Amino acid sequence: MHLRIVQRRLASIQNNLIRTYKYQSKIFGFNTQLKTVGNTEEIEKLLRDYNQARQTNPHAALLIDAYRKHGHRLAKIDPLGIIVNTSIPELDQNVFSVDFHIENEHDARSLFGLSTEQSIPKTKDDWIRQLNETYCQSISLECEHIESDIERLWIARRFEQLRTSPTISSDIQQRIAEQMRKCETFDQFLQAKFPTLKRYSGEGAEGMMAFFDLVFKQSAQLNIENVIVCMPHRGRNNLLVCLLNYPAATMFRKIKGKHEFPKDLKSTGDVLSHLYTSTDLTYDEKKIHVSLIPNPSHLEANNPVAVGKTRAYQLSVKDGHYADTENVNRHGDKALCIQVHGDASFAGQGIIPETFQLSHLPNYSIGGSIHLVTNNQIGYTTPQHLGRSSRYCTDFAKVVNCPIIHVNGLCPTEIAQATQLACEYRDLFRKDIVVDLVCFRKHGHNELDDPTFTQPSMYKKVQEYYKQEQQIDEELNKKIQNFRNILEEQFSIADKYQPKAPHLERQWSDMAKAKSIRTQWNTGLNENILKYVGAKSVDVPEQFQVHTTIARSHVQKRQQRIEAGTGLDWSTAEALAFGSLLLQGFNVRISGQDVGRGTFSQRHGMLVNQKDDDVYIPLNALDSKQGFIEICNSILSEEAVLGFDYGFSIHDPKNLVIWEAQFGDFFNGAQIIIDTYISGGELKFLTQSGIVMLLPHGMDGAGPEHSSCHIERFLQMTDSKEDGIDGDDINMQIVNPTTPAQYFHVLRRQVRLLKRIFSKTKIKK
Repeated sequence: MHLRIVQRRLASIQNNLIRTYKYQSKIFGFNTQLKTVGNTEEIEKLLRDYNQARQTNPHAALLIDAYRKHGHRLAKIDPLGIIVNTSIPELDQNVFSVDFHIENEHDARSLFGLSTEQSIPKTKDDWIRQLNETYCQSISLECEHIESDIERLWIARRFEQLRTSPTISSDIQQRIAEQMRKCETFDQFLQAKFPTLKRYSGEGAEGMMAFFDLVFKQSAQLNIENVIVCMPHRGRNNLLVCLLNYPAATMFRKIKGKHEFPKDLKSTGDVLSHLYTSTDLTYDEKKIHVSLIPNPSHLEANNPVAVGKTRAYQLSVKDGHYADTENVNRHGDKALCIQVHGDASFAGQGIIPETFQLSHLPNYSIGGSIHLVTNNQIGYTTPQHLGRSSRYCTDFAKVVNCPIIHVNGLCPTEIAQATQLACEYRDLFRKDIVVDLVCFRKHGHNELDDPTFTQPSMYKKVQEYYKQEQQIDEELNKKIQNFRNILEEQFSIADKYQPKAPHLERQWSDMAKAKSIRTQWNTGLNENILKYVGAKSVDVPEQFQVHTTIARSHVQKRQQRIEAGTGLDWSTAEALAFGSLLLQGFNVRISGQDVGRGTFSQRHGMLVNQKDDDVYIPLNALDSKQGFIEICNSILSEEAVLGFDYGFSIHDPKNLVIWEAQFGDFFNGAQIIIDTYISGGELKFLTQSGIVMLLPHGMDGAGPEHSSCHIERFLQMTDSKEDGIDGDDINMQIVNPTTPAQYFHVLRRQVRLLKRIFSKTKIKK
């Protein structure tokens, strides 16, 4: 294949959509020149060699293609053996009637990813045996839906290399055995001490602990600094105590009805399965910070939150698209997001495809997430065939060309292979990848639920599994006994243990508790500064061609108002607030549908060159030492986007983070995020957020779904006093400004000028 064709295909990996806007070479939050794919020369050579080998060995190539496409359908990935596929027409040997013989070793290794230790198959029967062993055992791969030839070939070959390599090292085997056994031991301990507890155990899915440990280890080796994890209830407590250093005494206190936070803090806490932590882990003398974010009971709501928090971390360390021009690195070098899902919710919750649709967008991408689906093959009591219309629970991921690895949750070696492949793929291509860990639940949805009411056949298989005798070597037994002793010690001190406050640490350490009295802040600025910002907000390069209507009704009108110093409209007041904050070194992020222009053609924070569709943001050209505004036109979604921006806001108080609804009434598309995080996140989790929700609405003839913003709902969600005047010690501030000046001061007050003393959500009507 010609080199230019290879290069074009490689470019398609980095930009597989036709983008109308031609962004400048670097616009804040999106650098078009940033390298996405690593090792491009090696990948180009793989494709050239592969295409040459196909031409000389067409029948072998067709056989290999068939297994790459259909082999997963015969894989033995169900640990209970309920789903058994004995044959499929596409892999019937009679279909491949032409014998072939490959003598050329280079051709064989170009067609198929044989490890260096593996001898090459030669005859058709040899190849069928090899392909069955690779694709039809306890692990398999789906990659044929991937549009990029190079990406598809690379992951298939790397999967094949891992499958034909010698067994994993004894060190990794011991790590896996220890983590899985600790997970099991922790559940047994809780069962013995708290027999009536609904703990949503990891029993039957202990393989997820091996996955976590290996991902953290490999991330440390790749010099990733921070891993942000979101996770539902299943096995969450196991991860906290067994791997993330969460004090077991705090958890035992919680189970006994005591508070997980210090008594002097204003907090209700939350249920046991919503606990969270942040800790440093060390692997081979390399430290990595891991944060497990809080989760609500609404499944998958925490996924966009974790992605947004990851993006905010990338801003704080100037990673990838946020890098200085002299310090350019690949996006995702320093932070990784791990999204954990359940099988039923992954297939059923609409927030999943919404979040996937954010994954490749300029102002939302994080350089790829690694997804783990803890697939216990049932949703509460609903069997798989009633929980989705697709073959696999993971099929939604194909929308954005995600590779999907299916693996039997009882097979440690295969779990290690799946984890390694996921880490390597994400590191090379900076895209999402899914590991489908097929497992089961030992109990019902919780430990007090009897699953045999609705799944008698499945739970006969589960009971048969637990009747098998399990062997454990002496050295591992000592480690597990030591772990039991630690749990016993933590249990004995639980009643007296004083938990630590997990908030106001690191970048939030200069925050203080909000006061219950009214406070006043000087949010004004020198008039000359405001005139400078106002003029610059509509200033464009000499060769930039502004649309004639915008030039007349927006640019010239603003210039006239700024010069006169009177009659400033809402969009000008907003631009003055944004620009003045940027000059003070704060960053601003405004996100939502059509926010660049503004729903009402009022903002025009980004201007589009009428000659070539190039985008220019005037407020990012104020001063060499300024902060920057990131204008993020989002997908047509409320829930995932607001969740993302909430996650962005909880990372760092030095950013003004704004989510704007296209019309204020449309916030109810994100009601779950508002109910579970924005209104109650601080009280439940002690999570600080300064997010601003802009909810424009008015009685202008657009009908009942554009006019009210349902102000009464937000008033009901506040913890405002019934019989007095509120101070700042409330969950959120609801503001209905009636003049542009009020809007200006509201936005500036949110950042608290010199020092933010506390952080509160603000909802502007």
